[in-house]
Amino acid sequence: MILKNGFVIDPKSRQAGICDIREEEGVIRETGPALKIKEGEKVLDLTGLTVAPGLVDTHVHFRDPGQTEKETLHTGSLAAARGGVTSVICMANTVPVVDCAETLRDILTRAAGEKIRIYQTASVTQGLQGTRINDLAALKAAGACGFTDDGIPLMDAGVCFEAMKQAAQLGLPISLHEEDKSFITENGIHQGPVAETLGITGSPAVAEEVLVARDCMLALHTGAQVVIQHISSGNSVALVRMAKELGAHIHAEATPHHFTLTDEALLTCGTMAKMNPPLRREEDRRAILRGLADGTIDLIATDHAPHTREQKALPLTQAPSGIIGLETSLGLGITSLVRPGHLTIMELLEKMTVNPAALYHLPGGVIAPGAPADFVIFDPEEAWTVDHFVSKSANSPFLGKTLYGKIHYTVCGGEIVYSCI
Repeated sequence: MILKNGFVIDPKSRQAGICDIREEEGVIRETGPALKIKEGEKVLDLTGLTVAPGLVDTHVHFRDPGQTEKETLHTGSLAAARGGVTSVICMANTVPVVDCAETLRDILTRAAGEKIRIYQTASVTQGLQGTRINDLAALKAAGACGFTDDGIPLMDAGVCFEAMKQAAQLGLPISLHEEDKSFITENGIHQGPVAETLGITGSPAVAEEVLVARDCMLALHTGAQVVIQHISSGNSVALVRMAKELGAHIHAEATPHHFTLTDEALLTCGTMAKMNPPLRREEDRRAILRGLADGTIDLIATDHAPHTREQKALPLTQAPSGIIGLETSLGLGITSLVRPGHLTIMELLEKMTVNPAALYHLPGGVIAPGAPADFVIFDPEEAWTVDHFVSKSANSPFLGKTLYGKIHYTVCGGEIVYSCI
């Protein structure tokens, strides 16, 4: 296949311009202006559209195995493709937990049959209990791309320190969910005036900040590649910035919901705006925007967290936290970050393609000969309405919203896996 006349953005080389791309056997073979069409070659005319590397989402929950009423590997892959995401990294808090090679291999074997690239983390500790560290070397050998107890913080500093040292030796990232539950009365809701209006105590920012401060220092002393997941507090952003200046190999994820919404959304969206860590104040959101702009936050990931309609219909303090995000991440990035001038489209794509791919040693995130033929093809100026989802779940505060950056095609391994036509 040859992709003709698209405006190609390659965040790795920071080059952009009208360019053709030739794909053969799932790999980019040639790029350049006005490539000649070979006999029998399929042509995709992309005049007026932007071509970027397929998005790489380092934080998703496909609930498979164990909670497939919410999502499966297949429905999750369909949602990813519709959102322009060609590579995802699944979290380990499935049922059973991904803490042994057998469970890990089962997921990876079944994932190989899907049309996007599905990678899998393994849990840091056995059963997510936070006490006994898994055989991380064996899990890496079985195919784990990183380690995380996401959903549950590593409260024992000694366990976290040792796990970081082992992850550093293995050359894989360790990702951390930073919420000290001793500060939290009700999770998923920021402690502040909105919570008071709702008659709820909630979860203060300090619950995140104390663990971020600890783990920034542990990262500095171990040399591990440490990811602060779904950062929500302005003070946490400042702590990560300081740790980077000190030389720590620290990274931070921002989710589209945390850079778009504040806790005020709880008043209109209810449980659809409940998540861990919670949406916080406008000043925290603005600090996240500054962190994205200056490179303190180098990853954008969705924390795609599907739940059933029945679960999200429960009262606010009883409903589970989390929203889906794969199908809206690029649209929210363009609408909330690029159009207001916080990031350029190049900077946005860096945080959604080449940066996550490089951190997790994945093959995508670049448009160059020899790279995978994985692309998201979109119109950054075209408005579209979030009117449905192909995910098995629909728990999103963005349903009905108008976003920019309509995706026309997603290509993975040279195959068109989504088309809006």
